[in-house]
Amino acid sequence: MMAGMTGAPGEYRLYRDLAPWWPLISPPQEYAAEAAYLAGVFASAAVPVREVLDLGSGGGHVAMHLKDRLALTLVDRSPEMLSVSRELNPECVHVQGDMRTVRLGRVFDAVLVHDAVDYVTCEAGLRQVIETAFAHCRPGGLAIFVPDYTAESFRTDGGGHGGGGGGDAAGRQASFSQWMWDPDPADDWIQAEYEFVLRAADGSAQVVREAHRLGAFRRATWLSLLAGAGFSPEAHSGPEAQSGPEAHSGPEAQSGPEEQGGPEAGTGPDPGGQMPRNLFIGRRGLRTPGIAAFSECFRLARHSLGG
Repeated sequence: MMAGMTGAPGEYRLYRDLAPWWPLISPPQEYAAEAAYLAGVFASAAVPVREVLDLGSGGGHVAMHLKDRLALTLVDRSPEMLSVSRELNPECVHVQGDMRTVRLGRVFDAVLVHDAVDYVTCEAGLRQVIETAFAHCRPGGLAIFVPDYTAESFRTDGGGHGGGGGGDAAGRQASFSQWMWDPDPADDWIQAEYEFVLRAADGSAQVVREAHRLGAFRRATWLSLLAGAGFSPEAHSGPEAQSGPEAHSGPEAQSGPEEQGGPEAGTGPDPGGQMPRNLFIGRRGLRTPGIAAFSECFRLARHSLGG
């Protein structure tokens, strides 16, 4: 799978004029197992989850597998990718907006930020994304973040090559190859070099190459920013990310058992499906500080009146 939202307007062709090729480059069926897992995580919230905000929804391939059980509002900054998603998910609400700054004036039972968060490459931007999620998450709800890489998991994987693709009934075919590397391990981003081979139904082909800058933040940064926004933070990792010495096993990668309300820290919920390689969960408490403060003032006022 590939991330599905551009990092800056007009920056990458993949999310502009090449967007109609997205369902072939990263086929929707590849998201089914992970979406099933995420649906189980939603079910672990303290409140029933029905309405979900998907920030950085891209071509809607995760939404495709969730829309039968959830009411989804899909936000992406690329109009071309939203057009692709509308064809696939006409039942869903689509909104053009930036995951860092969009404000819809309402809350949802849960918020999903899938791997489009990879295109946030500085800590200030990541803080904005998490604050946006918190602003749209109702008390008792949760926010799920699914970055492809953390700094630790990228060091374990060692970058390297990958690829994929598919075809459609019209006879079009698309494939891509990628090479990942880290120009400077001291910063918060890595580089992906992509080559796309796009073959039209008439047999004509084009080859497109472009480099994408992707975020790879430390787990400690994720957990600190989640807590700073007001969430109870959790960090979990799938089998791939756990395979090396930097797997999420240390205290830095965990919250306490009471915060998780479930399995031991670092292992994640077990709802079935395929667990993402990196998974961060922010749980919002049922009681907000404002309500708690109001209740205490009311108690003190009653006490002073002899009530």
